[in-house]
Amino acid sequence: MSCPVCHALVHAEELKRLAGEAEAAEREERPVEALTAWRQALGLLPPDSRQATVVAGRLEALSRRIESDPATAAAAAAADPATRPRTFAGAWKQGGIGATVLLLLSKGKLLLLGLTKIGTLFSMLAFLGVYWALFGWQLALGIVISIYVHEMGHVWELRRFGIAASAPMFIPGFGALVRLKQRPANAREDARIGLAGPLWGLAAAAVAWGVHQAGGGPIWAAIARLGAWINLFNLIPFWQLDGGRGFHPLSRSERLLAAGAIGLALWGTGEKMLWLLLLAALAQAFFPKQEGEGDGVALAWYVFLVAALSALLMVRVPGVG
Repeated sequence: MSCPVCHALVHAEELKRLAGEAEAAEREERPVEALTAWRQALGLLPPDSRQATVVAGRLEALSRRIESDPATAAAAAAADPATRPRTFAGAWKQGGIGATVLLLLSKGKLLLLGLTKIGTLFSMLAFLGVYWALFGWQLALGIVISIYVHEMGHVWELRRFGIAASAPMFIPGFGALVRLKQRPANAREDARIGLAGPLWGLAAAAVAWGVHQAGGGPIWAAIARLGAWINLFNLIPFWQLDGGRGFHPLSRSERLLAAGAIGLALWGTGEKMLWLLLLAALAQAFFPKQEGEGDGVALAWYVFLVAALSALLMVRVPGVG
């Protein structure tokens, strides 16, 4: 038989422990650890309680502090043993695509995290096998790496805000996903996490384009263009796509500005997929289920990503079209 009184006492002790850990971390200037502990505590509190309101306020303050200090992201990644390089990384030292992987790894050890997880590695290999049969190994591997880097962008930002999440899991025919074990505290955090994926995906596509420009061959142009297409598709401001999350904190006027930027990109590039982004952005502006209070940073990142990815979609693939 369960004991309600015993359960309540255990609950109270856990809350006390988490609050103590969070306050100690704040005093010792460890904001990511403090934020993680406060999130766990918030999950134990009734949503409408006074305690929950107080803890939510602490979360908001810490979240903004972390966002204003990019160094905390690197510190959080470096502190986790799971992000340390493993010996199998040396296997990538041969071949052009492997060189690109190593270049990306040099910019962030966190990219190794998923490769140490059996579920991620096996699902990645299954995904690779499907697309290898369709497009050949080079393009298939380029697709896998592009999507993996995109997903690790989400993981990086989740870790920066102290949000527990899984490593990426690949699903052939769909893409990949990261399962959140906690929720973002507000629309601002959700937007940062959502837009981090296309931002890292843009970096991967830009590296592929750079290798092509340096004489790497047509396959690199194809990888760059396909990577740009995947990430631009994710910027459609609809449902749980990254663009939808990026739009959450935007006010109506900011959503109209984003729609205007999409319209300019459409006019400049003629990329047909931008019609989907434009129609969805206008729908979000004029028929919003929920309007944000405004977020200039999210707007700036969204506009930049649309412009940069649209420009990369103009890359010509030799021998195609």
